[in-house]
Amino acid sequence: MAESLWNAIFDVVDLGFEISDAIDQTRQLSKPDIVKVPADPKPLPPAARRALAEAEDRERKREQSAAGGTDQA
Repeated sequence: MAESLWNAIFDVVDLGFEISDAIDQTRQLSKPDIVKVPADPKPLPPAARRALAEAEDRERKREQSAAGGTDQA
């Protein structure tokens, strides 16, 4: 008697887990595959472009002077 009661309880619990798994699978299937793409970056204003170009120029000169062994300040 007790064994059949335990079997019935386990069957109900198993059924609950199966229903839960089925619900989770249908939720996953119903979601579309959406890929979020970041927005295009805004172009730099002219002052920022000039500052960036000056910094790159200083960096290039520093690398050239370090490679050449001479100091051209």
